Amino acid sequence: MLMFTYILIFVSTVSAQTSLFKEGNKQYEQKEYAKAIESYKQILNNNIESAALYFNLGNAYFKNGDLGHAVLYYMKAKRLAPDDSAIRHNLEFAQRFSSVQMEGVELNPVTSFLASLVDSYKLSFLAWTTSFVFIFFMFTLILRFGMGYNISIVRVGIVVTLLFLLVTSGLTTFKYRYEYLTKRAVIIAEDSTVYTGASEQSDVELEAAPGLIVEILSESSDFYNVLFENKRRGWIKKGLIAEF
Repeated sequence: MLMFTYILIFVSTVSAQTSLFKEGNKQYEQKEYAKAIESYKQILNNNIESAALYFNLGNAYFKNGDLGHAVLYYMKAKRLAPDDSAIRHNLEFAQRFSSVQMEGVELNPVTSFLASLVDSYKLSFLAWTTSFVFIFFMFTLILRFGMGYNISIVRVGIVVTLLFLLVTSGLTTFKYRYEYLTKRAVIIAEDSTVYTGASEQSDVELEAAPGLIVEILSESSDFYNVLFENKRRGWIKKGLIAEF
């Protein structure tokens, strides 16, 4: 009886969230973007997330003139579905509207190359691929040293599989460190002053704008020390940015 009750609650919850999602979509189509945002966020408040939900939220915020939150939710959607072309297109399109463009961006060529390799893949896919290659590598070792198959195809298989294992494990580690261990955030406030120190009495480093993505380096009291894409850094109040 208890299990049946849990099932009813689960079905009822899913039905309610589906209704909210459809209602949000209808409000979006009717150009009631603020109402659509509220409907979508009610779903988030129930600890339910999906690429489609974040994507629709990004679209609603963009149409509602809130560039910062639009980029924020596009980034959240991209993390869940990195291979979705619509998400990537809308994100790139939205970022063009930022009133401040990061001039003189100089990216590390090695980091940029590795990022381009893993950008379209989920971390889980890379991890499973690495696990599969590892199992196959152990199989070739068993053939060679456990069962004594000292033939060329086995020896070549060991070398090739080892190389694949090094590549896949390296890319998986990079993906995890680059996208999950590195704290990133989006500037969401219109007035986003960046200071040289963790105080409003410090000199102004630059005036940022909604939609810019930063890396969070450290924090002090009510401020984050952030790094911009063009390598400029400074201190910004915590409430002006949102992590993704």
